[in-house]
Amino acid sequence: MKALEGVRILDFTHVQSGPTCTQLLAWFGADVIKVERPGVGDITRGQLRDIPDADSLYFTMLNHNKRSITLNTKNESGKKVLEELIRKCDVMVENFAPGALDRMGFTWERIQEINPAMIVASIKGFGPGPYQDCKVYENVAQCTGGAASTTGFRDGLPLVTGAQIGDSGTGLHLCLGIVTALYQRTRTGEGQKVSAAMQDGVLNLCRVKLRDQQRLEHGPLKEYSQFGEGVEFGDSVPRAGNDSGGGQPGRILKCKGWENDPNAYIYFITQAPVWEAICDVIGAPEWKTDPDYATPNARLPRLNQVFGRIEDWTQTRDKFEVMEILNARDIPCGPILSMKELAADASLRATGTIVEVDHPTRGSYLSVGNPIKLSGSPTEVTRSPLLGEHTDVILREVLQFDESMVKELQQSGALGDPAKLAAE
Repeated sequence: MKALEGVRILDFTHVQSGPTCTQLLAWFGADVIKVERPGVGDITRGQLRDIPDADSLYFTMLNHNKRSITLNTKNESGKKVLEELIRKCDVMVENFAPGALDRMGFTWERIQEINPAMIVASIKGFGPGPYQDCKVYENVAQCTGGAASTTGFRDGLPLVTGAQIGDSGTGLHLCLGIVTALYQRTRTGEGQKVSAAMQDGVLNLCRVKLRDQQRLEHGPLKEYSQFGEGVEFGDSVPRAGNDSGGGQPGRILKCKGWENDPNAYIYFITQAPVWEAICDVIGAPEWKTDPDYATPNARLPRLNQVFGRIEDWTQTRDKFEVMEILNARDIPCGPILSMKELAADASLRATGTIVEVDHPTRGSYLSVGNPIKLSGSPTEVTRSPLLGEHTDVILREVLQFDESMVKELQQSGALGDPAKLAAE
């Protein structure tokens, strides 16, 4: 069976953070009912389109395994349908602007009246405080959560990362909160509110930098390149380029072909236990006994010389040859893999980390599959729903409305424009 089989999710999320969360729940077997505005749907259906009149990859890659119902929640009949959905579902997930649910008439207290066991999970930009009503998007979260101030090179601008740690990262945090609340409910029978703020999620992922902020109060951060260069530290954690954040010095180094290939690089870590193996590989056996290089502390002021010598060697081989040689000696490293290389990786396809999905309007496309593997709950990735594709079946099978009730709802405008529905 699927791990979350029998759990029903009322999905009021849009764009990326919320859909990331509900897609994971769907991959684990939950029945995710995505509620969308009639005629419009999730805004990402039409954003960054590469094929005319087809849902964008932005939407399809975040909404696998879900069902879609269109519902006008400003319509009185639509509100009644929503009430019934709340009764039938276990979890409501939303990433509306602050206060939007309240304005719809569905406060926490009202939801509890309808279904005391309901878990209401929310993503917001900020937690309670001076910024709680502010709009937040991916890069805003990265900046306010500490990631940007610590990313980039010391003499350059702060940088955001291509990894969506604000949106998708917060969705992952919320998913864990939901599953935890569901587990607690098995003992209490009661629902609760679950919240994840994007600023909080980013800061959690930047915890090693908060570690370094406190270390900085007691002296320089010796594993940072600027220590070896004699550059004085300020009063906050600096941008560290490609230095390792784990205490073991590491950098991105050029490999053969770097002049023409923007990804012909490898990340190389000078882990202390394999230092002698590193010396042998790069042709510097004398460094094993040289007091300036033999110990980790001795090497810290000389990291530029160390990595310069290593890079002289890495430039003589391509990144995959370098990885093969280093892995044979347990020297930690990682080639810089492009999206093109990852898309073609047979091992990632074999494990379901990258999947090929068929879609009725856009055809076949690649997507990321479930990154979490359960031996007793395999994930099958199915395509994202067309707008309102499952409206009728949800009304009939989930809410158990009869034919006359469905027809009445169609005529009321609760499900969309009655004229368009009649034409369909």
